[in-house]
Amino acid sequence: MKLYETSKIKNFCLLGHGNSGKTSLAEAMLYTAGSVERMGRTQDGNTVMDFDPEEIKRKFSISAAVATCDWSGTKFNIIDTPGFFDFVGEVQQGIKVADAAIIVLSGKSGLTVGAEKAWKYADDMGIPKLIFINKVDDERVNYYGVLDQLREKYGKKIAPLQVPIREGEKITGFVNVVEGEARKFEGDRTVTATIPEGMEADIEPIREMINEAVAESSEELMERYFAGESFTLAETYEALRSGVAAGDIVPVLCGSAYNKLGISSLMNAINAYFPAPDSSDDFFIAKKEDGTDARRKVDVNDPLAALVFKTVADPYVGKLSYFKVYSGIMTPDTTVYNATSGQSERIGKIFAMVGKKQVEVEKLNAGDIGAVTKLANTNTGDTICSLSDRIIIDGINFSKPNTTLAVVPKAKGDEEKISQGLSKLMDEDKTFAVENNTETRQMVIKGMGEQHIDILVSKLKNKFGVEVNLTEPRVAYREAIRKTVKVEGKHKKQSGGHGQYGHVWIEFAPHDDGLLFEEKVFGGSVPKNYFPAVEKGLQESMKQGILAGYPMVGLKATLMDGSYHPVDSSEMAFKTAASLAFKAGMEQASPVLLEPVGHLKVYVPDSYTGDIIGDINKRRGQMLGMTPQGDGITLIEGEVPMAEMHTYSSDLRSMTQAKGSYEFEFERYQDAPQNIVDKIVAEAKEDK
Repeated sequence: MKLYETSKIKNFCLLGHGNSGKTSLAEAMLYTAGSVERMGRTQDGNTVMDFDPEEIKRKFSISAAVATCDWSGTKFNIIDTPGFFDFVGEVQQGIKVADAAIIVLSGKSGLTVGAEKAWKYADDMGIPKLIFINKVDDERVNYYGVLDQLREKYGKKIAPLQVPIREGEKITGFVNVVEGEARKFEGDRTVTATIPEGMEADIEPIREMINEAVAESSEELMERYFAGESFTLAETYEALRSGVAAGDIVPVLCGSAYNKLGISSLMNAINAYFPAPDSSDDFFIAKKEDGTDARRKVDVNDPLAALVFKTVADPYVGKLSYFKVYSGIMTPDTTVYNATSGQSERIGKIFAMVGKKQVEVEKLNAGDIGAVTKLANTNTGDTICSLSDRIIIDGINFSKPNTTLAVVPKAKGDEEKISQGLSKLMDEDKTFAVENNTETRQMVIKGMGEQHIDILVSKLKNKFGVEVNLTEPRVAYREAIRKTVKVEGKHKKQSGGHGQYGHVWIEFAPHDDGLLFEEKVFGGSVPKNYFPAVEKGLQESMKQGILAGYPMVGLKATLMDGSYHPVDSSEMAFKTAASLAFKAGMEQASPVLLEPVGHLKVYVPDSYTGDIIGDINKRRGQMLGMTPQGDGITLIEGEVPMAEMHTYSSDLRSMTQAKGSYEFEFERYQDAPQNIVDKIVAEAKEDK
């Protein structure tokens, strides 16, 4: 593969709802550019982008994939991202290194939640957008209805560049409204044709949309527009280019990825309107090792700086690290510095990627995307740079996992293999986490949703040969007391020779947190050298409460009195006596069960606020307030018992048609209601 100058590179990602046709569009572009000899199909499991065994099995994308092709002397780095919301981390990886985004809509589904989220992702990253309305050859597609949806949602930014030509129920081409020419589909080719008669009524409103969008790009053009002047073709193209780069104009094109219709026109538009990595005079901001800002340009003459945005962990091949060169030149057989981990790495061969195919290249210029194998100390989000000029590029801000399930090995003794396998999977997926909860004696996995966790479990089986079951995790309850009591604990045992004798009087009272141990012993009834044994006995006893066996919290224990035997007393005897006093005291001190409560933040469209508030109440939650966020979004805050939140991820999607998002973190413990206490106590007795 030849070396491309930075100005001849286009990095863009495909975003949109699941099943909108992103992977098929990538396949069609690669085929049209001649990078692949035959076009694969998602349903057949033979596409370039969906090469992971899980993707082939499930017939949808679960990982971001990169493929490169040449179009009219320009290198396209196509980043295909998943459309299902459980895999948002893959979207965040792809969009981090993209310079533009194509939002793919299904002409049958129109403006979906996934498309709206894709628009927001692109806006948040400040990158230009283009919309491709896919599947327009389906007779059920209402192209103008989709345009109306887009214009209603996003206003005059929307600039449709094409009008479909229909012959009966079939779309046979389109009119390029900017150039005023028709294009007809002939097999896989698109040829110039005459505009059919009677289409002016369809074309004129679209032309007006384009003129409005062009006029919005500058005050001078706006004045001319209101004066009734026409724009020249050169002015229109220039305004479109600058307007797209600034985010003021969003072109809309149409076609069919599956039937390869309109693909070459889309690729021409990408070449014409999307910016190259060095098209802006802006610097990218990184950090030096001392924390100060480092200003760099996307330029081959600046020192090397690259960001690893994706890692693929393979138990046989090893790690494959995908990177974008932000400045300088990435060269094989060199030593670089990982500014994030503080360790040097050896770069071996470097590759351009076409799905899973690795194409070796001699080097990669600033702005380009590639991959390297076997970086031992480099992970997703790390910066690799020159040894002499060390900077850190901002990493990827991944969404926090919000769904938790417990992992149960199917075979005894597999715990270590499971832990190792999940650890390797975490190298490539930063949106899940694993922890061993010593209190509930469970390994728990946190992911973006049940589907996400299910796929991780499937990968665990196929890649690392271990099988697990998933169950609802146990809730880490606590126990406490609400009354002050004074009790006796006496341990006396005589079995020939030295006996055992320990005797204490302890006052137990509620406390803020943990164990506060004090002593008020007078006259040496309990010698000082036994005080630590009494405290240790209480600490060990607090690990298991008397209601349901959960740890005790918030306890003040004051050693008031007792007695000892000069021969038979020992630390063990006083430790046992303290345990006996603990058990007697807890039963008398009005024990209560505490349940963990989390702080919930839900972001939803205004129309769903009533449903969300009602659902919080059903979950025994307490409302804290509502705050408008702008753009029709409201933040709803509340406190909800964690036991009621296990299915919230899927429930929220169902309630809001996937338009809502949430954050949930542990806040505090509070008294559980009696019906919950009765249930937990009964379960504890059954377990025993």
